[in-house]
Amino acid sequence: MADAGYARISEPKTGEEFERYYDLRWKILRAPWNQPRRSERDNLEDESIHVMCSGNSGVLGVGRVHFNSADEAQIRYMAIDESQQGRGIGGRILLELERRAVERGAKYVILNSRESAVGFYRRHGYEVAGDAPAMFGIMHYRMIKNL
Repeated sequence: MADAGYARISEPKTGEEFERYYDLRWKILRAPWNQPRRSERDNLEDESIHVMCSGNSGVLGVGRVHFNSADEAQIRYMAIDESQQGRGIGGRILLELERRAVERGAKYVILNSRESAVGFYRRHGYEVAGDAPAMFGIMHYRMIKNL
């Protein structure tokens, strides 16, 4: 599929864009565990920076960053359409979220990675800092990267 080559990174702006953004988050991060729609959202959505990667066939990947303190940003809800995984989209989204965090003064980023994604984050400069709470029976690890 050629979408990854034509993919563009942007912030969702319209209601329709946000619905497509949240739909991919739900489809990848919640639906496989029979979680209801809207479970892919939390109380920090309005104060977060949202990024999505879109191509000819729609939303290919999404991610979000918010601040826990003036120095600490946290990336959450990274989700890449299954047909697009391994094509560099996750890395592009991650770099964009980090860039936006640095612009706003972050000194480091934390995230909770599923066990299956630890290698991806390590390749992008993150280190495992310890265990994080499991979700849906999936082991998670707290990871950190100095910016």
